[in-house]
Amino acid sequence: MTNKEKYINCFVEALEVPADKVENLEYQGVESWDSVGHMSLVAAIEDAFDIMMDTDDIVDLSSFAKGIEILKKYDIEI
Repeated sequence: MTNKEKYINCFVEALEVPADKVENLEYQGVESWDSVGHMSLVAAIEDAFDIMMDTDDIVDLSSFAKGIEILKKYDIEI
C-alpha cells in the first residue's frame, strides 16, 4: 500500500467517507468531520504512519491537502 493509499484510508476509516470524495475534503466539510471526527482522523494518521503529531499540526489539519503538507514535516511523502 502506498503512502497516499494509507492516507486516503485514514479519512475513509475515521470519517466514513468514500475514498473518491476525500481529496477535496475540508474540516467540517462533511458532518463526520467535527471535533470528535478530527481527533479520530489524527489518531488514524498517527497510527498509519507511526508518528506523533505536534499540537500545532493537529490544529492546522484543516483539509486533505493541508494534511499532506503537514506530513512532509515528518518526512512522509504522499
